[in-house]
Amino acid sequence: YRRRLGIRIVRRMACMRAAFALRPASNRLAARPLARAFSAGAGELKKTLVHAEHLEDGGKMVDFAGYSMPVQYAKAGAPHTLSIIDSTKWTRASASLFDVSHMCSIRWTGKDAFDFVERVTTADVKGLGTMCGTLSVIPNEKGGVIDDTMVTKCHSKEHGEHVYQVVNAGCAPKDLKHFEEQLGKFGGDVKMEVMWDNRGLYALQGPKAVEVVQRLSGTDMSKVSFGQSLWVHLEGVECLVSRCGYTGEDGVEIFAPEEVAVQVWRRLREQPEVRLAALGARDALRLEAGLCLYGHDLDEDITPPEAGLSWVVGKARRDPSSKNPFLGSERILAQLSDRTLIKKLRAGLMPSAGPPAREGAAIETSEGQVVGKVTSGTMSPCLRKNIAMGYIEKPFNKKGTDLQVVVRGKRYPATTVGMPFVPTKYYKA
Repeated sequence: YRRRLGIRIVRRMACMRAAFALRPASNRLAARPLARAFSAGAGELKKTLVHAEHLEDGGKMVDFAGYSMPVQYAKAGAPHTLSIIDSTKWTRASASLFDVSHMCSIRWTGKDAFDFVERVTTADVKGLGTMCGTLSVIPNEKGGVIDDTMVTKCHSKEHGEHVYQVVNAGCAPKDLKHFEEQLGKFGGDVKMEVMWDNRGLYALQGPKAVEVVQRLSGTDMSKVSFGQSLWVHLEGVECLVSRCGYTGEDGVEIFAPEEVAVQVWRRLREQPEVRLAALGARDALRLEAGLCLYGHDLDEDITPPEAGLSWVVGKARRDPSSKNPFLGSERILAQLSDRTLIKKLRAGLMPSAGPPAREGAAIETSEGQVVGKVTSGTMSPCLRKNIAMGYIEKPFNKKGTDLQVVVRGKRYPATTVGMPFVPTKYYKA
């Protein structure tokens, strides 16, 4: 079980179409296959500000979205050396520290910034409270998803009220190009400031994560709900802390300015509740939480309603006669008002036998009719059961439908289930 999970979770981290061709000899990822799979071009990879820290802690570094990132930590005898299974469980029980600095941060300023961000995302930016954020998507003109993104209406002494946005690392180049093109068409007073390799961005996830931040910053976060942000002092410098994450657990993401990025990482790392975690555990956690991975569960041909993400379209954004409609609104709003236009939907699957169903596996009826395709799948570390998600034609997507998945030419029974697979624990004050 552990051998299979180590290799399979790593393979799922192909968001940037990297082929994680690893074959572990145990529950830890083997060093020789890892080097063979990722040695080419390693010198050209970008590095986050805490790259040296990863190496010091025995990080198994791989090419992820053009960055040298740890997939697991394997320093002999070190407390941070956990299998992917144990790292996943630690996150759900205590607090795990992830380096997500490879993701791209953007600050939007100017009197027309809110209007522009509402043009290029489905978020109701104007309707957000100050220092409140939401998950959103960047739609194309066909209603497909260019990227998923976090959008926050922020306020700071230096910039006043503005928008803080985070996009996926592998999608960032096309996102930024898309934004530049739309800025040219939009006009108005809008400035895009890209903050990428000059800051640390860390996700501290788990039930004890907020407790750690409160202790280090002296800040009471009991009235800060999931999705809200605040400025706190860490290592003597003001840092933006957002109560959010992509694991299904309570937790925070910390924007640390360059001058204290390494110090903040070290201080978080040394806390007794905290263990370092990496790409392998992160993928298992997000799948257990039923969350999408761009490039697999989302792409430019899938609309938010098809992905089960209708809620990312704010209520105030659903007026077809809006003076500032978001791109792709015609198709997306049509699907929201007439569900018969949706022919397939993302659904959870629980195979009851056989190996895990991976991306691309066919989903069939018991009679052999192909009705869908798996987009993500693994052996759940917490449930110790196979889990998967995929797009299934209506009405076979309905919860409790008995289907089958095809894995390596063999058919195994599976049942559609609701998501998340593991209950989420988002905090509400």
